[in-house]
Amino acid sequence: MNPMFFSARRQTSRRKFLQQSALLASGAALALHAQEAKSKDVLRAAIIGHTGQGDYGHGLDAVFNDLPNVEVVAVADPDAKGRAAAAQKSKAARHYADYREMLAKERPQLVAVAPRWTDQHHAMTLAALKIGAHIYTEKPFTKTLAEADDLLAVADQAGLKIAVAHQVRLAPNIVFLKRALDAGLVGQLLQIRSWGKQDERAGGEDMLVLGTHLFDLLRNFAGEPAWCTARIMQQGSEFKRSDARKTKEQIGLVGGDEIDAQFAFANGVFATFTSRARLRDTVGRWGIELIGSKGVVRILMDVFPAVLFLPNTAWTPGGKTDSWQPLKDDPTLKFTADEKSFGPANRRVVEDWLAAIRLNREPACSGRIGMKAIEMVMAVYQAGLSGTRVSFPLADRSHPLGG
Repeated sequence: MNPMFFSARRQTSRRKFLQQSALLASGAALALHAQEAKSKDVLRAAIIGHTGQGDYGHGLDAVFNDLPNVEVVAVADPDAKGRAAAAQKSKAARHYADYREMLAKERPQLVAVAPRWTDQHHAMTLAALKIGAHIYTEKPFTKTLAEADDLLAVADQAGLKIAVAHQVRLAPNIVFLKRALDAGLVGQLLQIRSWGKQDERAGGEDMLVLGTHLFDLLRNFAGEPAWCTARIMQQGSEFKRSDARKTKEQIGLVGGDEIDAQFAFANGVFATFTSRARLRDTVGRWGIELIGSKGVVRILMDVFPAVLFLPNTAWTPGGKTDSWQPLKDDPTLKFTADEKSFGPANRRVVEDWLAAIRLNREPACSGRIGMKAIEMVMAVYQAGLSGTRVSFPLADRSHPLGG
């Protein structure tokens, strides 16, 4: 056979081999680039908890579950049993006893600071910020305003976003109510009354644990407070700094078993906060009343609150016959129990936080907003102890009770 045939055949085979190799190499490179691009799009998330000391807050061990482009790489908890349970619930790939070790090894981009107790919020959040992570944290944000200021300054300098779990602010019926109020539902908003749960925690503990949700909503509806006055009682006597006490939960010092506070807002809006156990049976469920020139709205607080409207009608010799009614056209009236649970509530805040990271804007439930809810608590103590009107923003950022 002609040797040139074999030479030509070898050359053709070599060309095909080189072409195929080039195609394979090109395909492998494209696949590698696609994989790298995909990995860059997927955010690494981690969770810091502490079973037995604040636990995982209100469902913060599951806030990243089933989120697109988010991978839960690890969970940290010093309690072995709780750590294993949280890892299973969060679908975390790995788990650690020490959150500092987890942060150093895993380098997550998103961190949930889950404990409900605030004694370690500053240390946990600061450690996560220092490795470049955005933060979603249980409320109250921190124990003191100085701690909050420090974390916000670090986050701002690094371009990182902090969100606080004030889920009620983004409840769909609260968002709907805010639009209705802006459209004149109650006419001119004039006065807001708010009550804590007024249970065995009545007074300072109630104000810090539950009142922060209420204070967040006061600001949502009325804007920034101008000043605060308050009266704080302890077992029938005026509260003194020496009466401050610790609670079973590590949330810093609290004081008073009865609190009546007043806040002045712009546009003539005046608001009150009350926590007195003796009022519990009369007031009922903790919440807020928004009183306007044309009607009243009552918010019965919960992770998914109930919103009721009372129109302003004339008195008759037989009294008023008005009754509280659900808000007309409220799209959430047909929500199921599952839709009103902590899972969707956290999801709304987390999705807004992720959008804020992507768009480089302030989260709707930002760390700064979380700080301002605490500032209202601290203002009550400053005003109550001094017996004077206290102006916002507070100049003294330390804890008024020394905690």
